[in-house]
Amino acid sequence: MPQSLSNVLVHVIYSTKNREPFLRDVRLRRDLEAYLAGSLQSIDCSAIALRVVADHLHVLCRLSRTVTIAKLIETMKTESSKWIKRHSRGTPAFRWQAGYAVFSVSASNAGRVKRYIENQDEHHRAKTFQDELRAFFRRHQIEFDERYVWD
Repeated sequence: MPQSLSNVLVHVIYSTKNREPFLRDVRLRRDLEAYLAGSLQSIDCSAIALRVVADHLHVLCRLSRTVTIAKLIETMKTESSKWIKRHSRGTPAFRWQAGYAVFSVSASNAGRVKRYIENQDEHHRAKTFQDELRAFFRRHQIEFDERYVWD
């Protein structure tokens, strides 16, 4: 086969440092979503769904066959952090947490994950970020130690 083709979908989740609600401003969040979509496109990892809430974000994207997960996260965190610190509605004190969570998503489940991400604002009226992430870990059978997950 002379062509190299892939369709690797990943759901990325990470929070602000100590889950500080740095991103309360809705206009800042929507601007950040647009900026992140552009950053992802620049490394050939197109965003399918992207939602930023006050203290964390969710991204469903297509992972380029030439980009590692580590490079994906590094690009997202570095570029967005610099952007937030410069934005008129942002703050120089802004920081993302050190860690992250990434889950594989089958093409057949992408629509469901996209809807889940798009409904984050409503979803978090009833569930905290920590409870949400714990549920993801259980669903994806990931063992974790509470002492090291949150920063």
